[in-house]
Amino acid sequence: MRQLDGQTALVTGASQGIGRAIARMLAAQGARVGLFARNREKLESLAAEISAEGGEALVLAGSVCEQGDVDAALKRLLEAWGRIDILVNNAGITRDGLLLRMKDDAWQSVLDVNLSGAFRLIRAAARTMLRQRAGRIVNVVSVSGLLGQAGQANYSASKAGLVGLTKACARELAPRGITVNAVAPGPIVSEMTEALNDKQKEALQTQVPLGRFGRPEEVAAAVCYLASPLAAYVSGTVIRVDGGMAM
Repeated sequence: MRQLDGQTALVTGASQGIGRAIARMLAAQGARVGLFARNREKLESLAAEISAEGGEALVLAGSVCEQGDVDAALKRLLEAWGRIDILVNNAGITRDGLLLRMKDDAWQSVLDVNLSGAFRLIRAAARTMLRQRAGRIVNVVSVSGLLGQAGQANYSASKAGLVGLTKACARELAPRGITVNAVAPGPIVSEMTEALNDKQKEALQTQVPLGRFGRPEEVAAAVCYLASPLAAYVSGTVIRVDGGMAM
């Protein structure tokens, strides 16, 4: 029996990179997976892959910045499968720039997606999880939220805020059997890292004791652990998947 047979999950930012890997691994472990992101075409492609591998997936196109989209996604998920057992808040963006040159919209847009988006999803999903008296919430943060990163004041602040949100929600929801945890990736092979030039990649890689970028599947494995029955006594923690970068 797979670890997540009979479970229902919702993954935000599922259209690419880490989110895509998380959705596929949850499905491989038996979960029915709601795929939430803005790019419907990419979600439909992913849903087809999951279906071809024997899993179940539901496309839920929308924005985490819109409460109406969030509510509609949860409604469709519950209509289709009757419950939500796992929420993975992975949606995130960057708009890097030096502090003194950073515009208000660059600050606000990153906070809206990375932090407020997760808050909206947790608030919506928790209503059902509280009635179920069970649930797993996993937030994808970043080592930038633990260490800070020059040129990423907005991103670092959003991810640090998400760590705080994780811990606050873990305390608040624990009496109803709901765990809330976070996974903090270091540099991961993704669209974000591929946008860097060779010099930037080399400089970033030298900060990682293991000497390489991680793979999306390595982050997904940590998320799947926290979503599984094996992590029933784990809550309010942050698991770093960073090659030792933040040790």
